[in-house]
Amino acid sequence: MKIIKKSNNTFIREDAHGGSGGRKLLLDDKEIQNIQGMTHGFLPAGATFAWHMHEDLNEVMLVLKGEGTVRDEDGTYPYAPGDVFVFPNGVFHEIQNTSNEEHEYIFVRIYE
Repeated sequence: MKIIKKSNNTFIREDAHGGSGGRKLLLDDKEIQNIQGMTHGFLPAGATFAWHMHEDLNEVMLVLKGEGTVRDEDGTYPYAPGDVFVFPNGVFHEIQNTSNEEHEYIFVRIYE
């Protein structure tokens, strides 16, 4: 087999962003060239991935479940399932779950 297959039951859920949410690591650092990692993220009801940025990384977020908001220095933007956000290197942002259910996302972090 020349392709890489990973099964859902091998991914272990861990804390993310200081415990404000959780994640499962889908791709690890340097598993694919220029990809720092790929995670399945979880954000509990009412929680926030607090104001942060990624040095030397661009991040792509695909919303799988839930409706909430993303904020950067220029404004606040609603999200819903199927939305994709690109967080460029060095741009501060936060993700807020404004509902009463856990939200889910896929995050891909790409080296600059």
